[in-house]
Amino acid sequence: MVTKIKVLGFIITLIHLSAIVQAQKKEQVTMVKSIKDKRIAIFIGGKPFTSFRYPDSLEKPVLFPLRTADGRMVTRGFPLEPRPGEPTDHPHHIGLWFNFENLNGLDFWNNSYAIPRSKKNLYGWIRTDRILQATGGTTGILSYHANWINQQKQVILEETTRFEFSGNDHQRIIDRFTTLKADTNAVFNDAKDGLLGLRLAHELQIPATEDQKFTDNKGNLTIVKAGADHTANGNYITSAGKTGNDAWSTRGVWCKVFGKMGTDSVSVVIIDHPKNPNYPTFWHARGYGLFAANPLGEKIFTNGKSQKNLTLKKGEAVTFRYRIIITNGSKTISSAQLNELAEDFAKNDK
Repeated sequence: MVTKIKVLGFIITLIHLSAIVQAQKKEQVTMVKSIKDKRIAIFIGGKPFTSFRYPDSLEKPVLFPLRTADGRMVTRGFPLEPRPGEPTDHPHHIGLWFNFENLNGLDFWNNSYAIPRSKKNLYGWIRTDRILQATGGTTGILSYHANWINQQKQVILEETTRFEFSGNDHQRIIDRFTTLKADTNAVFNDAKDGLLGLRLAHELQIPATEDQKFTDNKGNLTIVKAGADHTANGNYITSAGKTGNDAWSTRGVWCKVFGKMGTDSVSVVIIDHPKNPNYPTFWHARGYGLFAANPLGEKIFTNGKSQKNLTLKKGEAVTFRYRIIITNGSKTISSAQLNELAEDFAKNDK
């Protein structure tokens, strides 16, 4: 009898281990190109994950939208595909993007369709001119070349970005490697708005405890009353243990936002890389849904105690590396697991 119980226990253990292995098994990544629409759709396990969008109607290339493994959108739909009830502030917050507020005096971050034509000369554009690679597999590779330009289409920086997409039945991972090469002397003047950013779905916002006011680029004021939003249920936590709105302006190796979407616990994590400038990064993580890593906003994040200006002379280059993890399931991904994923990413030093 004892032997039978041991055998049964061994079989149950094997079944459990098999389930874990299956859950962690990488799914196939495939890509579908639309040259006409300047869009590349990325599928993982046969299910839509995101699309790389680079039409001239946008002031920058973006990944939009981002989805969990079971198809829930973790990024806001507005302005490309607005959804009922979601906020419509900050029209330049689209999916996942990479740019900066003050490069040689030009604002690349806040540029959008909402900027009046008379003021467009104060802003910059990122134009994708070549797709270098788009291949599938257990890790999908998408790389492109783009130019950071002014209104006269003069090139300030050349960007080469490589995305590595992977996932399993409950997780999606994006590793992003972006190299910026200066075509002329380029100065990133210390500023709040940068560098890698995404705009979260309504559910992942932090519930407002006081009235919130937002002014868009046209000067229109929106007021969200405290307690009036019954959808938002998100929260932040950093590798340094900062939570909620206290995560903003602090440093950390990683930052996680998490909340309920339906019956699932959903999290979105950004991980910094040891080779990035000013590591570990400052978190520009706002309760209303902006989630960004900005190593070059030190002045405002330290109340003027120090600052970080990054200068590239003509021909010089800098590389930024980030990992984005989207997880869904019965419980949120743990800090211990995120530390392991951060250690793993640190080994990837392309």
